[in-house]
Amino acid sequence: MTTTRMTAHVRGNVQGVGFRWWTRSRALELGLAGYAKNLADGRVEVVAEGTEGDVGKLKALLEEQPSTAKRPGNVEHVQAQFGEPKGAEGFEER
Repeated sequence: MTTTRMTAHVRGNVQGVGFRWWTRSRALELGLAGYAKNLADGRVEVVAEGTEGDVGKLKALLEEQPSTAKRPGNVEHVQAQFGEPKGAEGFEER
């Protein structure tokens, strides 16, 4: 099983609407580690580590239009980069 680390920047109406909590819940359901935090420019940064398949599932949930998973807010764009895992544990809302 290959593991990966995704760093995604999510643009849209994603702050102050429960988006980080929702992201954390989905990540924990998928067994991922990392965090979701608000950025000063209004985006949310999502870092997730786990198997390529599960990280891909989270990315798909972030991008899904319209959201069938009742995702709060409104996502306009997700920009993701992938790299080597750094050994994150748990999943935090920052």
